[in-house]
Amino acid sequence: MQEYPPAKIRNVALVGHGGAGKTSLAEALLYRSGATNRRGRVEDGTTVTDHEPEEVKRGISLSLALAPLEFEGCKINVIDTPGYADFIGDVHAALSVADLAVFVVSAVEGIEVQTEAVWRLAEARRLPRMVFVNKLDRDRAGFERTLEQLRDVFGSGIAPLELPLGEATEFRGICDLLADRAYLYDGGEPVAGEIPEDMADFEHRVRENLVEGIVEADDNLLERYLEGDMPSYEELESVLARGVAEANVFPVVCGSATADIAVDRLARFLCEIGPSPLDRPSAPVRAGDVDTEVAPDPAGEPLALVFKTIADPYVGRISLFKVLSGTIRPDDHLVNPRTGHEERLHVLFGLRGKEQLEVAKLVAGDIGAVAKLGSTMTGDTLAPKAMPVVVAPVEAPEPSLATAIRARSQADDDKLANALRRLQEEDQALRVEHDPQTRQTLLRGHGEAHLQLTLERLARKFGVEVDTDEVKVAYRETITTSAEAEGKYKKQSGGHGQFGIAFLKVEPLERGAGFEFVDAIVGGAIPRQFIPAVEKGAVEAMEQGGVHGYPVVDVRVTCFDGKYHSVDSSEMSFKMAGSLGFREAMARANPVVLEPISLLTVAVPDDQLGDVMGDLNARRGRVQGTEPRGVGEQEVTALVPTSEILRYAIDLRSLTGGRGRFSARHDHYDVLPSHLAERLPAGAAG
Repeated sequence: MQEYPPAKIRNVALVGHGGAGKTSLAEALLYRSGATNRRGRVEDGTTVTDHEPEEVKRGISLSLALAPLEFEGCKINVIDTPGYADFIGDVHAALSVADLAVFVVSAVEGIEVQTEAVWRLAEARRLPRMVFVNKLDRDRAGFERTLEQLRDVFGSGIAPLELPLGEATEFRGICDLLADRAYLYDGGEPVAGEIPEDMADFEHRVRENLVEGIVEADDNLLERYLEGDMPSYEELESVLARGVAEANVFPVVCGSATADIAVDRLARFLCEIGPSPLDRPSAPVRAGDVDTEVAPDPAGEPLALVFKTIADPYVGRISLFKVLSGTIRPDDHLVNPRTGHEERLHVLFGLRGKEQLEVAKLVAGDIGAVAKLGSTMTGDTLAPKAMPVVVAPVEAPEPSLATAIRARSQADDDKLANALRRLQEEDQALRVEHDPQTRQTLLRGHGEAHLQLTLERLARKFGVEVDTDEVKVAYRETITTSAEAEGKYKKQSGGHGQFGIAFLKVEPLERGAGFEFVDAIVGGAIPRQFIPAVEKGAVEAMEQGGVHGYPVVDVRVTCFDGKYHSVDSSEMSFKMAGSLGFREAMARANPVVLEPISLLTVAVPDDQLGDVMGDLNARRGRVQGTEPRGVGEQEVTALVPTSEILRYAIDLRSLTGGRGRFSARHDHYDVLPSHLAERLPAGAAG
């Protein structure tokens, strides 16, 4: 690829619901630009961007992929993104470096749930947006229906730039409203001509509305227009481009990716009205405690943001990055401010799917890749040693579903930790944690498909096989009344025996208070050196579990009397006495099981609020309140037992058709009702 200045670079994320045709569109753009000489098919797994074995197997995109191409003097870095909610983490990564989000919408299915979700993300970033209405050659396709839906859901900024010529099997081209020309496709290059007579009146009305909407954004053009002077194509395009860059206008174009109709028009629009890195706000960075900005100037200091890491078992770690400032060349030395480690960027390349395209340099605004960085991860900044600034890291959504995993063999166990670390480097939406109480290793992700994909990649990339288990709930136990007991440990087996007696009293403490030990021994009933052993014995008994086998919390233990033997008493004997005494006293103190309670926040459409609240009540939840959140949406806050929401990510998706979303965090422990405690297996804590 030749070198392009920032003004001629377009960083474009293809986003939308799964199945809308994003990968097919990326394939068509590559073919139309001459970057590839054949068009792969999603159905047979021959596309450029869906190249991972798991993607070929499923026929869907599972992670973001780059597809740079050249078109009419511009370099377009296409970022193909997954369309399913389980893989939203890569959508976040793509939006963090894109200068334009092209929403691919099916003219058959219309706006689907993931399209709405990603629109909210782009809106929150003030990211420029554009819509490509795809699949107009399919049965039941409806452009006007889809356009009306776009306006209803996304508001008045929706501006159609094209109209289809025919639909379904009759779809043969488009009307360009700005140019006031028709473009017909018949298997070859488009043929430009006049608007067909049967479309002329309708096209004229729509074009008039479009032109009026554009000139209203420019006082000079508006004055001329009102005086009867029609602005030129170039003038309209210039004002439109400014509205797109400011995220006030959202152009709508149309076509068919698989039939290769109007894909070239989309590429041309990306070059003509798509924002370049220069049209976007400068990158916010932090230098020490000072917030500042860095402009995308090729002559500035080199600065880059790593937005995606790929764990390749052969090449090693591949880091995808966007150059925010300066010009980066092979063998440059930059510093990772997070680690302080200096990184040498040996060989720079572009990625087109899995194909590596070596480049001589990367200028501000461009996207590239480098292999084998030492300690740099997704979200890290690479900066000059003299300018240790930090860019805000790539936003990673919190995972919502967990499964417990265990290595299938000792050989797998030896490799598991490193393999999981490598996968986390690649996928920032994954979390791995060890629960010391349940003794489980938990893998957290965004859904069943996300977790299943991770396990498949564990096996394929790193040769690690694991089994999964249900996630155990970290129950605890406590007491509700005071009780006393004698702990006696007496053993004689020839020679010195073991003898220790400790009288203990247990009392309940406030929830969350933990543990308290009181030494109330007087008169030397137990020698001072043995009293810590009594405490240790009680603590170990609490950790090993109470009546139901769960760790005991929120208890005060008082040692108020005891007996010892001058020869047979030892730390071991009093430790055992403390343990036995605690167990006996606790059994008499009306023990109860405590269950963890989560604070759940659910965002849900207005018309599904009742269903969600009813479902929360069925889960023993206590709704704390509701309040409006945006247009047509409510936020519900509830305290819900953690055991009731282990699979809430799946259940909420089913209940709301994917439109609900939630976050949960541990809030406190509360008493588990006795009839439910009776059903718990003894010793279930592990």
